[in-house]
Amino acid sequence: MSYYKVLGFEKEPFSTSPDPEFFYESREHEKALTNLIIELRLKRGMSVILGDVGTGKTTLSRKLCQILKTKDDIIFHMVLDPNFEDEKLFFYSLVRNFDIELPTSDPTILDLKEALEKFLYRKGVEEKETVVVIVDEAQTLRESTMETLRLLLNYETNEHKLLQLILLGQMELHSKIINIPNFLDRICFKYTLNPLDLDETREMIEFRVRQAGYKARMRLFREDAIQEIHRHTGGYPRKISMLCHKALKSLVLKNRVAVDKKTITEIIDDEVKQGWVRTQTPVLLQKSNS
Repeated sequence: MSYYKVLGFEKEPFSTSPDPEFFYESREHEKALTNLIIELRLKRGMSVILGDVGTGKTTLSRKLCQILKTKDDIIFHMVLDPNFEDEKLFFYSLVRNFDIELPTSDPTILDLKEALEKFLYRKGVEEKETVVVIVDEAQTLRESTMETLRLLLNYETNEHKLLQLILLGQMELHSKIINIPNFLDRICFKYTLNPLDLDETREMIEFRVRQAGYKARMRLFREDAIQEIHRHTGGYPRKISMLCHKALKSLVLKNRVAVDKKTITEIIDDEVKQGWVRTQTPVLLQKSNS
């Protein structure tokens, strides 16, 4: 039997997989998600979400995809590995994933561009649909691909863009954007995700415990444990999930009834002894939004 079933859960509460059902919407995540949907509805063009490793960008993107699947007038494709070697491979990927017909089995770059443009015009103008491309791990984009993305925004009518782009990436994406002429001013919405504060850390833990089906009245995580979790993780959602997962396993292995500060400090001390813990305190990111 899995450890989480022993504790009264129906599902694993602190998996680090980007399951949208376990997506805790902090104030910043909610603001980012709401603005992304607004920009898509207005067909404004390109949005960029930045954040350090573990701030919840990928889970945010999965939650967005879950929402978009319920919209009959939206077609979307998510690019998980955007490190394309050249412009042709990038265009070919878009054409293939949107099931766009090509005039030849060996298309040139011009064939691919023309096929994509016709597809966007048909969907956006004739069929009144919104076409969206979501790029995760966008910090790995090559400069040539970013220039291609910028040029794709030239596909437009007098009222709106025919292709909507959402880039989600780590902070180094910002320096890439700054170094490409006319890229920054193409971004209609930009936002930087910061780690959670103490209250949000508590809410995230309690939310995931409920989502996993825990129904007992007793709180599994005591307040002193939550404070220690926040102090140690700096409020990064991925780190919170990993530490909470270890804490629940510890309950089972040591036959305890609740996670307290002692449980957390024991886990941290053990990791320090094994050399798996950094000594520096995580640094908050400067928020930017428009």
